[in-house]
Amino acid sequence: MAPPEAPVDTTGNSPPAVSLCVQRLRKRPDFLALNRARRQGTGTMLVQGRDRGDGDATVRVGFTCSKKVGNAVARNRAKRRLREVARLLLPEHGRPGWDYALIGRAEVTASRDFQDLQRDFLYALRKLHGPA
Repeated sequence: MAPPEAPVDTTGNSPPAVSLCVQRLRKRPDFLALNRARRQGTGTMLVQGRDRGDGDATVRVGFTCSKKVGNAVARNRAKRRLREVARLLLPEHGRPGWDYALIGRAEVTASRDFQDLQRDFLYALRKLHGPA
């Protein structure tokens, strides 16, 4: 379910075909490996990223919010917003063979303007990937 402030396609056009496959991270060892990897913080989230180096072109992404973010409703809202940002931007800006973890921050992830949240994510990706 997309957050209510997510952009809506009213043109009726289908999204462009993307050759990049994005999968979800769900297992603790994957998150622990990301915890030892590169990280970039923004005002609204922390993004961790690492090159798996296994030759697989799949991009994997995980989401987490601690109890500091708030109760279950606040954590789920923050994670929904992070999932939507990743769904919109990772196919185009993510690197094949990389894992990413998006970690929500207390109060700001759920309340920040959605366009600003997207800009923060793109900034974090540019910093993680370094100069091209």
